[in-house]
Amino acid sequence: MNNAAFRNPIKSKGADPWMYRHDDGNYYFMVTERDRLELYKSNSMSRIGRERPVTVWIPPQEGPGSRELWAPEIHHIQGKWYIYYTASDGSGDASRRIYVLENDSDDPMSGAWSLKGAVNTAIAGLDGTVLQHGGELYFMYAGYGHFPDYGSAIYAAKMANPWTLEGSEALLTKPEFEWEKQGGMAINEGPCFLVRNGKVFLIYSASTTWSDDYSLGMLTAEEGSDLLDPASWTKNDRPVFKKAPENGVFAPGHNSFTRSPDGTEDWIVYHAIPESNGGAQNRRTHMQRFGWAADGTPDFGSPWVPDVDYPVPSGEEAP
Repeated sequence: MNNAAFRNPIKSKGADPWMYRHDDGNYYFMVTERDRLELYKSNSMSRIGRERPVTVWIPPQEGPGSRELWAPEIHHIQGKWYIYYTASDGSGDASRRIYVLENDSDDPMSGAWSLKGAVNTAIAGLDGTVLQHGGELYFMYAGYGHFPDYGSAIYAAKMANPWTLEGSEALLTKPEFEWEKQGGMAINEGPCFLVRNGKVFLIYSASTTWSDDYSLGMLTAEEGSDLLDPASWTKNDRPVFKKAPENGVFAPGHNSFTRSPDGTEDWIVYHAIPESNGGAQNRRTHMQRFGWAADGTPDFGSPWVPDVDYPVPSGEEAP
C-alpha cells in the first residue's frame, strides 16, 4: 500500500495550470510565466511543480506575440507536440492572439519548437484549447465581446490543421448570470473538456480572475451532437466549482483535467488564491480528486483545504 501524501498548493506560484498525462507514463505541466514558456515533466502529479522546468520558448523582444504570455497548454496531436499560448504586442486586448508552437520530437523536453503563427480567430482573444473528438479537431477560445455587456465569451470552430481554423465560428456561451459578472467585468474564459458517459462537458471559468468569486461553469452536449451548434449545449445556471472561504480557498478556476497514473481516478488541477481579495499575483496551483454524480455529470465538490495531507493519486510512486 502506498501511504504517501501531498499538500496543496502543489506550486506556490502557478496561474492557469495545465497538466497533461501522456501515454509515455509522464505528466507535462505548464503555468503562466508571462515572459517565457516553461515545461515541466514528471511521472508524479503531486511533485511535478518541484521539478526543474525546461524553457521551451522566449518571445521576440517586440512586436506581435512579444508580451503577456499567458495560459500555455501542451497537446499531442497527430503524432506531434503543440503548445497553445496567449500573447500580445503589449498594446492591449485588441492585439491579443493565441499562438501555436510545434515539436516533432518524441520527448517535448527536447527537440526544436517552431512557431506556426497565430491561430486565425475571427476576433482577438485568449485561452485557446483543442478538443480531439469524433475524428475532428475543434478549437475553442475566449474571444473579446462585440457587445457592451460582457468582456469575453467562448467561441468554437473546426480546425483544418492544429494551427488553422476553417469555417465559421460559433458562440457557445457568454456571461448571463450574476456569478459570471463578478470583479467588475463579465467574463467566460479558460475552456477545457471532459468526455464521459456519452456526453461532452465544456468547463469554463467565469468572472474576473482576481475576484473572490471566480468560479467554474459548465455546458453539456451529447457526444454525437454537432458541437458547433449552440443548441447542442445545455448551460448550468450556477457554478459547478466555487470559493470555499471556510477552507481558505478563493477564486478557484482556470483548470485542466487529468487522471491518476493508474488511470482509475479523475483529477482537477486549478489555481486559487489563499485569502479574500488576495490578488491575481497570488494564484497558486492546487489539485484534487473528483467523482461523478448519479446522472453522469462531474461532481467537483468543494476546494480542498490547503496545507493538510491528502493521499497521492492512485498509482503514484512514493519518492
